[in-house]
Formats: sequence, C-alpha cells, structure tokens
Amino acid sequence: MTQPGNPETLYRNFHALKTERRMRNRDAAKELGVSEGEAIASGVGTDAVRLSAPFDRMFRRMPELGEVMALTRNEQAVHEKTGRFETMSGDDKVGLALGSAIDLRIFYGRWAFGYAVNEYGTNGTSRSLQFYDAHGDAVHKVFARAGTDVTAWEALVMEFAAGNQSPGDTVQPRPATAAEERPIETIDAARFRQDWLAMQDTHEFFPLLRRHGVSRRQAMLLAPAGHAERIGNESARPLLEAAAREGLSIMCFVGNPGMIQIHTGPVHRVEMMGPWLNVLDPGFNLHLRLDLIAETWIVRKPTADGIVTSVELLDAAGETISLFFGERKPGKPEREDWRQRVAALGRLEGAAA
Repeated sequence: MTQPGNPETLYRNFHALKTERRMRNRDAAKELGVSEGEAIASGVGTDAVRLSAPFDRMFRRMPELGEVMALTRNEQAVHEKTGRFETMSGDDKVGLALGSAIDLRIFYGRWAFGYAVNEYGTNGTSRSLQFYDAHGDAVHKVFARAGTDVTAWEALVMEFAAGNQSPGDTVQPRPATAAEERPIETIDAARFRQDWLAMQDTHEFFPLLRRHGVSRRQAMLLAPAGHAERIGNESARPLLEAAAREGLSIMCFVGNPGMIQIHTGPVHRVEMMGPWLNVLDPGFNLHLRLDLIAETWIVRKPTADGIVTSVELLDAAGETISLFFGERKPGKPEREDWRQRVAALGRLEGAAA
C-alpha cells in the first residue's frame, strides 16, 4: 500500500500545477508521482466529498440527475457522452446503464473510491462525481451540465457522503509488470479456432479467450484464416474521417477494468491535435492518442446474424484501447457499407506494405 505523504502539501502542489501550468488532473498527479485518485482525495474536506461504498447503490440513482456528461478513459483514449441515464440494471458486481445517448457496461467490483468534486473557476462551479479503482486510476466520471438537476445532485451527494471526511486515501501500488501471457505453443490452436468459428454472438468472444487462457493479442495471432488481419496503427484516422464524410453510423467502445462506454451513431467533426485524434461533436467527444497504439486489427467474429467486423486497437501490453463497429442491433446483419469501409482499410495497408 502507498500513502502520498501529507495530504495538505499534496493538495497545495496539485492545485498549483493545475493553476500555474494549466495541467489536467491526471497529468498533474503524474507529475507529482501519485495517482489521480490520491490527488483528488487530498481535497476531501475542502473541495471534495468522500462517497460511501458500495457505489452501485448511488450509481443506480443517476437518472435522478437529468442531463450529465459521462466520461470513461484509459491511458490512450477518452470517451465523453452527454445525455441522460435512463434504464439502470445489475447488482453490486456488474451493471448496465442504457439510454438514447449514455450506454455503459459497469464492473462495480473494480470500484474502490468515490468523490464528489467541486472545482471553482471564472466560468462558475464545475461539479463531478469521480470513481477510482484500488490503484487510484479513474474508472468513470459524471459531470454536471446545463440540464442537470443541481438540487437532486446535492441531495444525492449528501445522502451518500461517507462518515469519514478527513483528507487523503491509501491506494494499492500498481503491479510492476503486466501479467505474462502463457506460451503460445502451449495453446490448442486447432480447438481455439474451432470454438471461434462456432460463436453465435460477439459477447462470446471474451469467454472464449478466458476458456482457452488466451490473451487478446494471442487470439489475433491464432485466429482462423481471414478472421484477424493486422493493419497500420494510423488506420483509426482514415476510418473516422471516412465515417464522417460518408455519414456512416458507427459504434465506438472505450473502457478500462471498471467500465466500458459506448457511442452509437454518426460522427461529424474529426480533427488531429498533436498526437491526439479527436471527434468533437455535440454530445460525443473522443480523444485518441495515435502514438500510443501498438497494434491495430481488423477482426471478424461469427454470429447468428453473420460475420461482425470490428477494428480493434491494442496498447503495448496487448490491452484494448478502443473498438469500432458498424452500428447494428441483434437480429440484423452487419451493415454492408461498414464492411466495405473496413475492407478498404485492409487493402490500403496491403498496398502500402
């Protein structure tokens, strides 16, 4: 376990970096050698309220707040959706949040800390609910917007405020190295391919990996012929630019161990800013670090409705950064325009090679 020293000193240094160098929370915490969760916890009793676990009880109350912005990120991607929480379901381990805009797959078992944070600036008060894992890494954040019911927000925070409101929290150190993959030669590749081809739903893919003890990267290498094709790591940019140009409706997944957030619909404004590829649309923002993508794959999975094609971005550890699909619903085959657009990415990469 690690403790970041004096919370008052951390709070002062953290806010100095944010004010003087205009650093974002995550970057300021990293500069100070602590997790973002530790930095936020240093403000408990000042501009943050510690929330009581288990957090599923509070999170299922999100529909009471009206319009909000939901943010989920990992090291390489940030996914922001503005809308209303509508239908909540699940238990204290996993849950779903479904609505016309906000679409989440929730893994409460990974949530360790929660805070209601008020930040004060020239544009008024920024209100957010922030949830972190045991290492102090952000799992999910909810930000108040113009359509938020502030009275309901404040009442919810008061109801779920923890008894202990002293500053500072203790987090667990992150593992020094990622878990090792099992040697690929020990995997029954023929059986794995057979089970891949027998899938009837894309949701069977993760259980398939777990059943065979296969990492996502190994799955790409062992996939049946024609079902996984590696392409260039710059491919997300032409994919999104073409989707915007052609009015192609897509699904974009970004997640971390505690949350997966999904956008379904078209994209319009696609821009590069330094290493960041951005979608800057009303109601949906995506920020993707192209320079941190280690592998990009076109993946084809069998379902009861035919082949479903995705573009999957992996980081250097083989973990998922983001997934892209064509918009689809169960019971309907994949959009042909999406399939053709992804196939064109493969052809371009092949020509470049």
